[in-house]
Amino acid sequence: MPKEFEIIDYFRKNSHITGEHLIKGPGDDMAVMKVGGEELLITADTLLEGVHFDLSTATLEQVGYKAMACSLSDCAAMCSSPIGAIGCTSFPTYLTMAQIEQLHSGVQKAARKYNCPIIGGDVTSWDNPLAISITMFSVMKNGRKPVYRSGAVVGDRIMVTGKLGGSIKGRHLTFEPRIKESELIYDNSDLHSMMDISDGLAGDLRHICKESEVSAILDHALIPYSDEVSTNNDPVSNALSDGEDFELLFTVSENDSVNLLKEWPYTNVSLTVIGEIIPQVNGPEIFIKKNNEKLLFTGTGWEHLTK
Repeated sequence: MPKEFEIIDYFRKNSHITGEHLIKGPGDDMAVMKVGGEELLITADTLLEGVHFDLSTATLEQVGYKAMACSLSDCAAMCSSPIGAIGCTSFPTYLTMAQIEQLHSGVQKAARKYNCPIIGGDVTSWDNPLAISITMFSVMKNGRKPVYRSGAVVGDRIMVTGKLGGSIKGRHLTFEPRIKESELIYDNSDLHSMMDISDGLAGDLRHICKESEVSAILDHALIPYSDEVSTNNDPVSNALSDGEDFELLFTVSENDSVNLLKEWPYTNVSLTVIGEIIPQVNGPEIFIKKNNEKLLFTGTGWEHLTK
């Protein structure tokens, strides 16, 4: 079991995660609270220099944009609409005010684009690398309900937006959160489960399988991979494991998958059926169908906690 699963299970068992306001706790892209009769969704993401970005290749403006975009992608994964964010940043002491303004410019770029104002936060400095954390708040609009990871059922088609793999070559700093795409998918199908792809297709699909108590089989020939990895020996392996694609991964019925493909309006963002949800036998397993063989996929996506 990946260590992330162990930690989520630990918090579920050892934290006070019940209460009259809590609807959904650990295990999804966002927590869901009942506030004043409405559903409020909350998420937090932390970016660390040397892990999520490298300042020798990324600009501070790109880092600020990515910090906001990661949390906005969580909103897309739940089909919610962002309403505000809190930012907490630990600046290295060597940064100048001009550099700090560049970081803030990137945060504000994403905030303005997705109508999500920065409503507060905290600033500290230390003799360590840059760390930035965003806490995001969102709501459900137009009668929508949050979409969880736990609703996949046997027979569902597994679908993804966009192309996967190779994001480290620059796309992880410039990606577009799929908020409008998630709204369209919600309005034109009965969404059973959804999340965004941050830790790689295989790792994140395993999250859906674990929460839904199912397994999955992917068609090797159908998995869409990006131009960045197209010349690699095994670009599908990159699509399965690289991470930080921030595309949508979701499951719907076969009929809904056909209708979505037929009516999909976006020419710049692809939509692909890549597999099927199957019964669970030995836990949340991922299989790959390749050359008429069904192979158990034993690899994982990106894992932050490997020790």
